Amino acid sequence: MSLNVSTSNGLQRLTAQLAPLLIVCVLVFLLPVLLNNDFLLNKVARYLVLGILTISLGLSWGFGGILNLGQAMSFGLGSYAMAMALKLKTIPVHTGASGLPDFMVWNNVQALPWFWVPFRSLSFAIAAGMIVPALVAAALGWFMFRGRVTGVYVSIITLATMVVINLVIIDQQSYTGGFNGITDLAQLEILGVAFDAYGRATYYLVAGCVALSLLVAFAFTRSRAGLIVQAIRDHESRVRYFGYDVALYQIFVFALSAAIAGLAGMLYTVVMEFASPTFLGVQLSLSVVVWCAVGGRQSLVGAFLGAVLVAGMQGALSESAAFLETWTLVMGALFVLVVLFLPKGLAGLAQVVWRWIVQRRHAAGGGVAQGVGQTEGST
Repeated sequence: MSLNVSTSNGLQRLTAQLAPLLIVCVLVFLLPVLLNNDFLLNKVARYLVLGILTISLGLSWGFGGILNLGQAMSFGLGSYAMAMALKLKTIPVHTGASGLPDFMVWNNVQALPWFWVPFRSLSFAIAAGMIVPALVAAALGWFMFRGRVTGVYVSIITLATMVVINLVIIDQQSYTGGFNGITDLAQLEILGVAFDAYGRATYYLVAGCVALSLLVAFAFTRSRAGLIVQAIRDHESRVRYFGYDVALYQIFVFALSAAIAGLAGMLYTVVMEFASPTFLGVQLSLSVVVWCAVGGRQSLVGAFLGAVLVAGMQGALSESAAFLETWTLVMGALFVLVVLFLPKGLAGLAQVVWRWIVQRRHAAGGGVAQGVGQTEGST
């Protein structure tokens, strides 16, 4: 009997945790019904992609306790992987006589570099867009976590690594397009379906990846490895005392986070139709930290909604004549207020409100039951 009760309670908790995620996914898929404007749909798709990027940071920071200030590095690597493949599929007017990208022709490159050749295959590019960021993160994590680097030093190392890669991409203009990035891309086409940046097919591709990212991240947090990672976040020395390889778990969640960020980067190239060094910039990387903190870093749904809401507000304010010069001040003030009064973000506020509603319901139900009991006793 007790086993059945515990199983039932476990299913109820799982359902309660999974419900917000499923509701968000359904709303994301239904959004095109309300939006008939292709330009607006493209803009929302961009915000959803940034939401996926913030989910990846929430996984490493909120659940792993690893504040990665260079999360845009994985995002940018995924973006360039997709851009390289789509660039090689452009019409001849954008390439040289031997199929070289236009910026290579302008810089007198005679043959396609060896590291570009595999990107003639779209399948390779999609795999590389997630595997390469994961491998880079795993290598970086091996040096950091095997050396027991923690806290602010992890943040500094990740930020510095991202800046170095950004400078390399800008410096190697002949092979990466430099400051201009990689532009004039072909449309992504998979199984005969063309994904126009302003089409509904692209939006649903992004929406499907949102659902996939949320479900994969949620499944990991519920897994044995995910629970150990959260235990390491709270009491690293205690987990190490029990014989677990702490560094191995930290490297894994760090690499998984990078793979999801790489997926977001590939989608961003499809939606934006170019890749740019700004995708690996400090500003974007710090913005992701802000979005994650505002939404709630220990909530996957909160981190995602925080990115969508804050990025949407940034876009709306920056395009408004009234806030054209002051929108950064408004967003900065919002972040300060959230940090001071909502340390767990909007997700924490939602939990407080939900507990208050449940308590009111229980109190009302208890009052009704007590009144009925008194009436029966008097009769």
